[in-house]
Amino acid sequence: MELINRKFYDAICHFEDDEESQEYYYETLYSKTGKVLPDGSEEILRDQILRVYAALFCDDMNLPMGAIAGFDEVDATADRLYIGSVGFDPEHWYRMHHHFAVIDEDNYIRFAALVIADLKAGDLHESLKGGKDMLIVGESDPLLMSAEQRKTQKTFSVSLPGEGDAL
Repeated sequence: MELINRKFYDAICHFEDDEESQEYYYETLYSKTGKVLPDGSEEILRDQILRVYAALFCDDMNLPMGAIAGFDEVDATADRLYIGSVGFDPEHWYRMHHHFAVIDEDNYIRFAALVIADLKAGDLHESLKGGKDMLIVGESDPLLMSAEQRKTQKTFSVSLPGEGDAL
């Protein structure tokens, strides 16, 4: 069974709205992925999501290969993610678009899960198939950048395997 699917994405998006979404999110997040780790334990989806997030968005944080992103890494990278274009319009900032005004110890895993689920089975995945929006990764500290730096910053797009494909 593929754990990162549209239902998981929807549960994250509606997490604040109802208990059913919260229950499904936690049930799925702590499900075993089927992958056996070097220590003999079975990986859970939470760790897989944080490992993929670290690989995609934390490349300049000197994490060892295969490391899991923690609160500090997710918090430091959340403002690098844009939908479609770079700018100060809150609709283009991924975390503002999804109403994550603050990334904290209580929601950083949910934010990382939202990003990965969105790329794999959510609205961004659907938009990419239609050639519309994409997730753009900008440089660190966009709030401290000058207008000229924002215009000339380097960005790159990120995509994951399609829904139903392994991470």
